[in-house]
Amino acid sequence: MALNKPLVVTAGEPAGIGPELCSAIADSRFASEVVVIGDASLLDARLRVVDMPFPAPVIAGKPDSRNAATLLDGLTLAVRGCLDGSYSGLVTAPLAKSVIADSGVPFTGHTEFLAELTGTALPVMLLVAGDLRVALASTHLPLREVPDYITTQRLEDVLRVLHADLRAKFGIEQPEIVVCGLNPHAGEGGHLGSEDEAIIAPVIRSLSQQGMKLRGPLPADTAFTPAAGHHDAVLAMYHDQGLPVLKYAGFGHAVNVTLGLPIVRTSVDHGTAFDIAGKGKADTGSMMAAIELAIKLASH
Repeated sequence: MALNKPLVVTAGEPAGIGPELCSAIADSRFASEVVVIGDASLLDARLRVVDMPFPAPVIAGKPDSRNAATLLDGLTLAVRGCLDGSYSGLVTAPLAKSVIADSGVPFTGHTEFLAELTGTALPVMLLVAGDLRVALASTHLPLREVPDYITTQRLEDVLRVLHADLRAKFGIEQPEIVVCGLNPHAGEGGHLGSEDEAIIAPVIRSLSQQGMKLRGPLPADTAFTPAAGHHDAVLAMYHDQGLPVLKYAGFGHAVNVTLGLPIVRTSVDHGTAFDIAGKGKADTGSMMAAIELAIKLASH
């Protein structure tokens, strides 16, 4: 499935496994579909590379916050290229949030940074492993902040973004979405919390009346089972409610997708893996899956 314009891949934290993942692309069937933004001295010479050398020496497994600004400059360049049509989509290798934060730049993650660059009010994180798609109503929040974060308006907005991109980017004409409850047993009729009946259920009813195919709120411990019935995506209320299931089902070939952006963006489902960086042990499965999915999404 050839693209009119190549994908752009950002090589990520140089002291992690990002450069190894990107270099492996040279031996894959995706080599002709990709341009990599990163330090050319760390990458396979057969790749098409936009060279962005790092100011501080790169030592595998030992990140240096002096390189953070160059990392973010490369990511900015990649996004601008997607926005102006130079690239069909973006695939990102992992960054270390703490390393960038140590440089003095507030940084909570790729998702939030990309939203700011593209002027996106509400990005939605979706993880994909084969036919399993899990979206998140909240992302990188402390657990104690989640109930206050999930308001009626925010949940409605998240569901609209998820529904729209399942149609536009995944080509699913009438998406069916299962919505998890926030509390155990989806609140047990109010005995285990009021949010499910007071916030989640009314949003589901309202959007269902407008034509969306939604079910819930379902207890999260059954939402992923066959008892929940056919669905194109599950919406979890918080990060560790949905992602353990997804990663158990597909770790090593799962893909992170940012919905709501005006561009296609996918990423690997893992971190920088400083402990194995430079040792030739990196599993490239998720990177290859991220490129393959980005090609499919861009073709839509």
